[in-house]
Amino acid sequence: MKCKHILGALGCAVLALSTIGCGAFKGSTNSLQSITLNVSLINGTPPSGQSGFVTLVGNGGTIQLQPMGNYGGGTAKDLTKEATYTVVVDPLANVDAFNVLLDTPCFGPCPVPYDGIHGTVEWDATGLVTAVEPATCTFVDTAPLDSKGNPQTPSWMYVGDYEVTATYAGVTSQPVYIPVASSGGNPVYGGEVNNPDGYCDSGSY
Repeated sequence: MKCKHILGALGCAVLALSTIGCGAFKGSTNSLQSITLNVSLINGTPPSGQSGFVTLVGNGGTIQLQPMGNYGGGTAKDLTKEATYTVVVDPLANVDAFNVLLDTPCFGPCPVPYDGIHGTVEWDATGLVTAVEPATCTFVDTAPLDSKGNPQTPSWMYVGDYEVTATYAGVTSQPVYIPVASSGGNPVYGGEVNNPDGYCDSGSY
């Protein structure tokens, strides 16, 4: 009798463990909790740091997005190949340095010839964002002229950008903002010629 009770207890224990292994608590330990959208490469080079925005530099320049899935139990997974990406013009910062509305970005190649609507930024299913024609600059130099009417050290501010998110399994990441520096900038800001060389973000195009 004792053996039967012991075997019965062991059987119950094994069954309980098997149930856990089969996913009784899968929702609390393995479910996707959130997605953190990072940038793994800028023009083929790992970035020195991460922030809420990253500049798309140079005509033909690239940014490789990297969404990281954060799962229950503290595990993380690279979702670059699984996620779906959305790129839109930032509704709160939607012009270039010349106060012209930014073009609508394209999923896949933008129309050639230029249709007057789509361009400047395109992206693909792998999370690669590319600067395309028409090139533009979304940075302005806000530093006023000095007392003698000469330009001072530039103070760059972006006035337009593209807003990017990644989605997987019904979960969407935080947005990443992408200003563009693929062309020369506006020499004039606030009615002053404070950027006479037409630089864009300190000439980084």
